[in-house]
Amino acid sequence: MLKVVCKDPHDPSTVPSGFVLVAAEEPARLALEGRHWFSKYELIFRLDEEGPSRTRVRAESWAEFPGLHGKIYRALVIGSSGHKLVMRRLMRRIAAAA
Repeated sequence: MLKVVCKDPHDPSTVPSGFVLVAAEEPARLALEGRHWFSKYELIFRLDEEGPSRTRVRAESWAEFPGLHGKIYRALVIGSSGHKLVMRRLMRRIAAAA
């Protein structure tokens, strides 16, 4: 999972654009955060061992959208289902790499 999302937690250049690495606690947790003018956001992956060769990957996405511009941006990103599509694509990439 780590190789799909940020390749090397010790190399900040491999973290996805717009994010900084907050925590990489192998093999259980990866946390990223970012911010721009319209929002502050966090993406957390949790991995749970479910048996031999089975791991459940959960993704949590948190964001704050302050002010009027933040509300408009939230409507565009969340309201359009764009965020849901991006997260589903990322989770499929993680599953395919497993």
